[in-house]
Amino acid sequence: MVPARAFGWAALAVLMGCGQRDRLTFPTENHGDGQGPVTEITQPAVPDTTVIEGDLLIIQGRAFDADGIDTVYFEVGGIGQGFAPIAGLGADTVNFALQLSTLNHSGATVIVRAYSVDLLGDQGGPVSRQIRIE
Repeated sequence: MVPARAFGWAALAVLMGCGQRDRLTFPTENHGDGQGPVTEITQPAVPDTTVIEGDLLIIQGRAFDADGIDTVYFEVGGIGQGFAPIAGLGADTVNFALQLSTLNHSGATVIVRAYSVDLLGDQGGPVSRQIRIE
């Protein structure tokens, strides 16, 4: 039989040691590849494009990841336009098309940047296009 005093010291030692341990983690069935999604802009196909003011410019692309896409994000600089993120809902590929108005923006240089995050929280690298409006 263990004396109550010895049990109390053992319990105190365990409790004090718990504060020093790292948080417990448990493996998941699909731990992913540790890589973020790949995001591509397919239209315009080149990194630097010039368009005529008034033309409607369509920015097209896709994000893909075997772990499933959570969200695709967009940043637009140089003009007062923005786009809401697209929810991927776990699809392995998410296509996107953004309509960028060039009307009344002659002389502006627009930078469009896109990146995505997979369901596991891994963020992929950004892709961007520079668009000059004449």
